[in-house]
Amino acid sequence: MENPKCGAQEFTTRNIMKRIAFLLFAVVVVAGVVGHMAHASGHADGEAAPIFGIKIPPGYRDWRLVSVAHEEGDLNDIRAILGNDIAIRAYREEKLPFPDGTIIARIAWSYVPSEENNKVFGRPQSFVPGPAPDWYLQFMVKDSKKYAATGGWGFAQFGKDGKPTADEAKLKTCFPCHEPVKARDFIFTRYTP
Repeated sequence: MENPKCGAQEFTTRNIMKRIAFLLFAVVVVAGVVGHMAHASGHADGEAAPIFGIKIPPGYRDWRLVSVAHEEGDLNDIRAILGNDIAIRAYREEKLPFPDGTIIARIAWSYVPSEENNKVFGRPQSFVPGPAPDWYLQFMVKDSKKYAATGGWGFAQFGKDGKPTADEAKLKTCFPCHEPVKARDFIFTRYTP
C-alpha cells in the first residue's frame, strides 16, 4: 500500500517547481518587453548630438502634444510637436520665458497623399505621414546657464535611426533661425489646446 503522505508531498513539490519555473519565465518575458520598449521608444541610449551634447530623452514619444504643423517647400513634411511636463505646464500657464528643464520635441514625416483615402472621397484631398525624412527628430532643451549664448536653448537633430546629425554647421543655423521669435522665447509653435 502506498503512503498517502509521500504522494501529497511529491504533488506539493511538483507544484512549487512549476510555479518557480513559471515565475522565472514571466520575469524573463517582462525584462525582454521592457528592454524592447525602451529601445523602440526613441533610442534613448544613443549618442549625444554635437555642439550642445543633447541625447534623445527617454520616453519622449509619450509626451503630450503641443501642436501639429505642415511645412511646405523644400521640407514638405508633417510634424508633431511634443512637450515634456515642464513645457506643457508653461504652455498652459502662458509662462514666458520657458523654465529651465523644458524640452520640446519635433517629429517629422514626409507629407504624402493617401491613395486609399482619396479613393473613398472620390478626389485628392487626404494626406498622411509618409516615410521619415533625414531631419526626423529635433529637440530644444532649455538651460539658461548652459546655453546662455543661444538664448538659453540647446538644439539637437537626430535621424530616423536615432543617430545625431553630425553636421555642426547645420546645427549652428538653429539659433539664428529661431531669433525672429525671440519675444516668444525663441519658440515658433504655439500651444493648441
